[in-house]
Amino acid sequence: MPHASIAPRLRRNAKGLRREMTDAERKLWSQIRAHRLMGLGLRRQFPLAGYIADFACPEHRLIIEVDGSQHGEAEQQVYDAARTVRFERDGWTVLRFWNTDVLAHIDDVCELIVRAVGTDKFR
Repeated sequence: MPHASIAPRLRRNAKGLRREMTDAERKLWSQIRAHRLMGLGLRRQFPLAGYIADFACPEHRLIIEVDGSQHGEAEQQVYDAARTVRFERDGWTVLRFWNTDVLAHIDDVCELIVRAVGTDKFR
């Protein structure tokens, strides 16, 4: 995948978000980092199209968002929908999980990620 130019501000924001992940993001990252999930190469706080995706698998054009309660608010839902439309227009698939689902059902979340890339061998 060719590298796109990333604005310095966006790059700084992504680095800051990597340092300050939520508990749910940290838990998911511990399961998916370093190709631990079926060999998938996932990246965290991935700058893309002027946004920062929580996690991305460039090889399969998959974005994974881990959402807290603020994403249930109407204004945030409009913003999230616009992000999703932009990502999908660029050929990405977007999966969204609530923090509570990641924290309480990490195996189910990982299984859904694997299924999204078309791999049925979940460990």
